[in-house]
Amino acid sequence: MRNRQAYEQKFSHLVAQTPFGRLAVEERAFLRRQAGHYRFSQQELRQISEIGVELAMWDAPSLMAVWPASPPAELPPKERRALVVGALHRYMEGLRATPRQYGTPVATRRSGSYRVRARDRRRGHLGLGRCPVASERTRCCNLLTLDAVENCGFDCSYCSVRSFYHDDQIHFDSRFANRLSALQLDPERTYHIGTGQASDSLMWGNRFGVLDALMDFARRHPNVILELKTKSKNIAYLLQHPVPRNLICTWSLNPQCVIAHEEQRTARLDERLNAARRLADRGIIVGFHFHPMIHYADWKADYSALLSRVEQGFDPAEVALVSFGTLTFTRSVIRRIRTSGSKTRILQMPLTPSDGKLSYPEAIKLALFSHAYHGLAAWHGRVFFYLCMENQRLWQPVFGFEYPSNQAFEAAMKVSYFDKIRGVRTRPHACRDAGGLES
Repeated sequence: MRNRQAYEQKFSHLVAQTPFGRLAVEERAFLRRQAGHYRFSQQELRQISEIGVELAMWDAPSLMAVWPASPPAELPPKERRALVVGALHRYMEGLRATPRQYGTPVATRRSGSYRVRARDRRRGHLGLGRCPVASERTRCCNLLTLDAVENCGFDCSYCSVRSFYHDDQIHFDSRFANRLSALQLDPERTYHIGTGQASDSLMWGNRFGVLDALMDFARRHPNVILELKTKSKNIAYLLQHPVPRNLICTWSLNPQCVIAHEEQRTARLDERLNAARRLADRGIIVGFHFHPMIHYADWKADYSALLSRVEQGFDPAEVALVSFGTLTFTRSVIRRIRTSGSKTRILQMPLTPSDGKLSYPEAIKLALFSHAYHGLAAWHGRVFFYLCMENQRLWQPVFGFEYPSNQAFEAAMKVSYFDKIRGVRTRPHACRDAGGLES
């Protein structure tokens, strides 16, 4: 009895660094009773709490409902604890191995209290960064990044950007245009620069003159391929202003059921495709990122329908790129998802070590990527296809080719993009009003 009282006195200390506080009130009381009975260690309490949090996120049976039967009383305490924790882990492994089903979307994440607050934050030196996920462990295109805006107003369940910031403030720089104009580039070098790494490229429109500055930047540097990557439908600025030829606009795409469940506050699939179509009609080169592709019960039929829509809706001459990638998590992102209070099934997947992170097993990746590539067979050899943030050993079985290095991948991409840009001819109706491509 004395040992049990001593354990109960230190229980609050044991759970202080665990997700215990994210559990429902009745589950906290239940786990506290079980902990007093089994004397779980801090590590065991952390694992059990994480299981309880994920069950709630997935709308699965509660921790209390799946708690295993008591092990034989004659076993040593350590073995009894191991049996309980092991049974919970096996239950979770079974759920992770079962492809999730998307039905009616669950309640809106973060409910109605979420607010985005735009702030002007003047920064010092402006420079080009490296892609934040660039790694020699994966085949990377060596994209350079330009942080025109910091933090994202969308609320995708899997997003890593939100892990870099600790509030809902969106940071703009009212001096961005001046600092961008002072950026020194080598006129003899080809650059591929993206603005969609720290925030969505188009959702903010021209706030603080961001798009004015970017258009001027692309215009002054014809050796730059400037990529605006988005999940938005906000293309009004690009329809109303002349656009440099070396600017391309790309959309992340997923089936609508994935968008509804996992990409809160983003544009619907129809809206994204319509926005891309309208820009392509003005002669602006577009591209599509099927990233992250998500494995779920109806993935094959849903992605087939999406791929068919893209192929039928666009001419390959209008499209610079198609990329494939899937869910890849760092442990810090997983912790953020678990503490977000979200109703999301995004972590209901077999989390397998993958080049220093956690992702799907390779067999699932190959199935996803191969299906998508074959679904766009008519575009092979006419559009630049690549895998984003994936190991180079996947390229050959998916595409039938591979690059020997990141540098070779980068060079081939730039040549292909510029060939596509130079081959574009504005359609007869593409220069209405002030929009369209510049000569």
